[in-house]
Amino acid sequence: MLFFIETVISGLLAGVMYALVALGFVLIFKASEIFNFAQGVMCLFAALTLAGLILGYTPFAEILHVLGLPAAWMPELPLWLAIPLTMAVMVGLALLIERLILRHLVNQEPIILFMATIGLAYVLEGVGDLMWGSDVKPLDIGLPSGASDWMLDRFDIYVEKLEVAAAVIATVLVILLTLFSQYTRIGRALRAVADDHQAALSVGISLRTIWVIVWSIAGFVALVAGVMWGAKSGVQFSLSLIALKALPVLILGGFTSIPGAIVGGLIIGVGEKLAEIYLGPFIGGALENWFAYVVALLFLLVRPQGLFGERLIERV
Repeated sequence: MLFFIETVISGLLAGVMYALVALGFVLIFKASEIFNFAQGVMCLFAALTLAGLILGYTPFAEILHVLGLPAAWMPELPLWLAIPLTMAVMVGLALLIERLILRHLVNQEPIILFMATIGLAYVLEGVGDLMWGSDVKPLDIGLPSGASDWMLDRFDIYVEKLEVAAAVIATVLVILLTLFSQYTRIGRALRAVADDHQAALSVGISLRTIWVIVWSIAGFVALVAGVMWGAKSGVQFSLSLIALKALPVLILGGFTSIPGAIVGGLIIGVGEKLAEIYLGPFIGGALENWFAYVVALLFLLVRPQGLFGERLIERV
């Protein structure tokens, strides 16, 4: 029973990490009806930028070296300075995305916008490689690590301190986003745009401004998710694959629901851990890698809009 409880707790904490990535998808989809395939790469890009600034990596060092320019002039920055600079980079990225991509794709079909985010994902991955290099970078931001002594001594259950810290941070972030969406003027504007673009434009809400704001918020969420995953396993380009694991989370929770992203993440996290432990020995290993997609596929057959998603009925 203790091992079962330990597995469930590990799954819940892993699910919170998945939900962090899924939050970025939900925010952008609610405001612009764009499924941002680049959200996972945004997590990678944010983590690369933060790690590069903390470790003193010079941006575009390889290009500077080829051009014969100084390629090692960047000092190691303290965490209190590196985090605001990284957030400024993500806001600047949101401005560039709106000006170079979204502005030219207003009123286009959703599939065109989706394909644009696929291209954006590969561009960001390439730019991140050019800026900071492809080697694995450690990311130490002072979060606790190792087993929780309190849980180990009292209940003989192994719980990772870093995963607990990530769960607390994710919970605070979800509460803040919910309060921002419900009780601020910008949050109400975001919900208005999500309900009806044309109606929002008719009452004077700037669609372009809203897009910049929501992509900036998604960039902040990507930064938090990237930091959590980077602190756990190092900043490496496989972080971009997190986006693929967030997809089943969105299918279960619903593409337009912030609570749904959390609940879907918890279901996927616990389900894949239990499946790996209790079903893996009977049907083969590596069940954790594909179990979430099977659950999502079965769920689409029963409730395609997700647990908290809105059921849309189109009259033809």
